[in-house]
Amino acid sequence: MYARKASELVKEFASSEPGQLSTFNNDLFAQVLEECEGHLLHLQPLMRKIQEHENKLKDKRRSEDEVEISEDERRKSEAEKVILQTALKSDQFGALVHHLSLVRNKRCLMAYIYNRAEVIRSLGWMVDSVLPAEIEEKLSSTEKEYFKNHVATLQSYMSELDLHLTVDMVPPKDPYIKVRVLDDIGEVALSDQVANLARHAIMFLRRTDAEQYITQGGQKQRMLRFQYSLDI
Repeated sequence: MYARKASELVKEFASSEPGQLSTFNNDLFAQVLEECEGHLLHLQPLMRKIQEHENKLKDKRRSEDEVEISEDERRKSEAEKVILQTALKSDQFGALVHHLSLVRNKRCLMAYIYNRAEVIRSLGWMVDSVLPAEIEEKLSSTEKEYFKNHVATLQSYMSELDLHLTVDMVPPKDPYIKVRVLDDIGEVALSDQVANLARHAIMFLRRTDAEQYITQGGQKQRMLRFQYSLDI
């Protein structure tokens, strides 16, 4: 059945948890592309045959109008036209099947890529510039490049505005939050104070100071990591 593999791609994405990605199915994706090429190879000669049948029918009608023919010749000509019309309809229906299958495959491929791209774009607002290894291994090489370019564009835009747009995606109830320090870093200059971030220390910090370290936690050695104890 045509387009079955393409529909499996869409079902595979739809069965994933919202906002989550499964490993890019390179094998099934390649099979759908191969099927598309097969439809195209069938469609091209059918279109040529349809054009040939239509031209022959036009020629027969023109010759009948221009030249007087006997009754036997007219019956013979009508029989030939019926054969040509039958062949024409057969090729038209065949071309239609391949065309619609090709369009359906294309739409399924685009839906699969687009919906994955939406998730990848949302990651750019949550994980800063480096994807966790368990997510990166699920992406295709093209998707990795897409994420890299998207994050670069986002960071360039924020740099021009001098504004960190990824902080406080939801309006906070309070500018300060209670956090617990997981790594012993020492004194750090924050926006409103110099804080001694000793391991296991619990303190109130500005959300804007804490958020950037929470989102970057674990990506670099000696990077501050916080853990919300409130508002989560």
